[in-house]
Amino acid sequence: MIQRKQTLWLLLATIAAFLTLKFPFYTGNVLDTATNIKTFKSLNAGNYGNMLITILSVSVGVIALITIFLYSDRKKQMLITVVNTVLSLLIIALYYLQTKTFVDGAFSIAAILTFIIPISLIAAIIGIRSDEKLIKSVDRLR
Repeated sequence: MIQRKQTLWLLLATIAAFLTLKFPFYTGNVLDTATNIKTFKSLNAGNYGNMLITILSVSVGVIALITIFLYSDRKKQMLITVVNTVLSLLIIALYYLQTKTFVDGAFSIAAILTFIIPISLIAAIIGIRSDEKLIKSVDRLR
């Protein structure tokens, strides 16, 4: 199980998803419309104002971790990983929409973690597909 490439990719996606709860994606100033005062804030998945991003980030991490243990059913593992990739791309879109609420700011270097998730999930899909091809070629030899 651990010696398979897709297991390592899925583990990387899990770690990156949980690290996005702590590290910021975007930092900058938000304008308070009532008092017209700028306040410095950081946007990460752990902020309570972004509950949807928090829920999706935790679910992507948990789903990637669970998918590691589905190594015996490669078709189900592939399907769940594809759905998880779509969810991770949705998280990136939600982050981008949340950056529009900032008056000024910049992307953090830790924003790379958010982009590592779909990349590693796609690499896991490629690994699952190569395992499936290997099993089919062995079955043809029998």
